[in-house]
Amino acid sequence: MFRKTASLASAGVLALALGAAAGQSAQASTSTQSGAAGTAAACSLRLGSVTANGAATSRTINATSPITVGGVRGTAGVFGPKQVQHSSTVVGTPLGSGEARSGLTVIGGALYASSYVVDGQSQLDPHYPHNNLRVGGGWGNYRWIEQSILRPANAGDPARTLLYGQRTDGTTLRWIAEGTSWRATGGVGGLTTVKGIALISRTATAETFLANTRTGALVTVTWPTKYNAVPSSRVVRGSTWQGFEQLIATKCGTNGTLLLGIDRDTKSGYLYAVSHANGTNTVIKSLGKVPLTFSDPQYFRIAPKADPLNGA
Repeated sequence: MFRKTASLASAGVLALALGAAAGQSAQASTSTQSGAAGTAAACSLRLGSVTANGAATSRTINATSPITVGGVRGTAGVFGPKQVQHSSTVVGTPLGSGEARSGLTVIGGALYASSYVVDGQSQLDPHYPHNNLRVGGGWGNYRWIEQSILRPANAGDPARTLLYGQRTDGTTLRWIAEGTSWRATGGVGGLTTVKGIALISRTATAETFLANTRTGALVTVTWPTKYNAVPSSRVVRGSTWQGFEQLIATKCGTNGTLLLGIDRDTKSGYLYAVSHANGTNTVIKSLGKVPLTFSDPQYFRIAPKADPLNGA
């Protein structure tokens, strides 16, 4: 079970910033300037999903012109039908001719650590365990979860694993992994207007997300890793981003981001190249509609074990 030892931090400034963002003009709109936008052709995003039947899928979305999508590789029997309510980013690590995958899921209102191994044909490898290990209950009222794993390039620097989750009342909480348990490190209220959120940067001292709101704003939310720290927000765009129910991001170029926005109403996705986040000066290039129907219940990113994110 979780040890909830930290009280919620005050976040009035953040809530006001998110609420006011829609009233600001959309400065520095979609552009073809340099930065991540100029290197997008070399970037790709590995997209995972869980189907209604409980199969796990993997495919690659390439930021080519036009956008291309690699063939889907499906793995049956990972979960039960309509079982998974939420999924974090999944880490994929090569293992022989296949891959070991691990992440966090919410199943039946409880949080689980899920792991499995696929063989060279993307089928469950029976030589390895297939686990859904229960972490704790009380997760039935969460909108989303995300796990962030920091593996420093310098082996002498400390590693870190954080878990984020947003409840349906807008309260967002954070925990840090300590051995086999998790310790609460604070939380923030006032985020009820947020629809989608994606991690774009992690450092030794802070993590930054891109988030879109119901009023159409696109903002960065930076949360220092210090115990009980309060996050801050910065407007990137003031309008037109309300259509996406989910955002998924990966590194693009040296310090940019490849961003996927998923519109559940139309079952469509759109790809963007985003420069290093710098408020309304951030360059965003629309790469177009992804030639894929987004009809699976759950989507997430499949990340490599070494996963530097430098988008902010």
